[in-house]
Amino acid sequence: MADFVLVHGAWHGGWCWRRVVAALQAQGHRGFAPTLTGVGERVHLMSSLITLETHIADVANVIEAEELQQVVLVVHSYAGMLGTAIADRMPQRLKHLVYVDAVVPRPGESWGSTHSSAVRELRLAAAQQSPDYSFPPPDPSVFGLAAEDHDWVRRRQTPHPGHTYQAPLQFDPRRVAGVPRTFIDCVKPRLGTIDSIRPRVRDGNFWDGAWTGGGGIRIVEMQTGHDPMVSAPEELTRLLVGCA
Repeated sequence: MADFVLVHGAWHGGWCWRRVVAALQAQGHRGFAPTLTGVGERVHLMSSLITLETHIADVANVIEAEELQQVVLVVHSYAGMLGTAIADRMPQRLKHLVYVDAVVPRPGESWGSTHSSAVRELRLAAAQQSPDYSFPPPDPSVFGLAAEDHDWVRRRQTPHPGHTYQAPLQFDPRRVAGVPRTFIDCVKPRLGTIDSIRPRVRDGNFWDGAWTGGGGIRIVEMQTGHDPMVSAPEELTRLLVGCA
């Protein structure tokens, strides 16, 4: 039996892991899928006061409150920022860190640093026009979703807190790299905002060489889009159980 903490990306909520959590539980594992402050069913807490540190605390507090050890921490998309922070601050609590088509920052980078200037300008402009400094979700078709899956995600997405976007994250790459890591690269279709991440996770010099050391890194490609917990939950679950 293993403990999984599954952290959603921007505009989503713990709801997006529903199929994966059910599959993990059917195999005797435990799956915890928290919703970050201000989104999903916690959208009533949306505020311009929400920061990257708010969301890091959301994840850390699940691990603490549930008294979890040897956690398989699974982070999707934007939540790569959070997983990197947790691996830096609580490495002794993690068994494996899984980046699911996720941001893998350099020390001092923000989530927005990994995007094109055009994307950054659009998101920041939208946040500035919002009364709570948030920016709206894209159409789920960019995640490769169609039909019922597309409609399910479209209905549930909520705006994302804007002050998480430009906040830099400082961390020790060697400490993070001490945790065994898997990067799941969702390639059909590829999401453009993850394109800057794909070459760096294959670069032996990333993090000044620390990325490939420590606990080791494995890269797995999935022939699905950016939301594999929705579009390919069975395959994703198999990969996650393999990390345990």
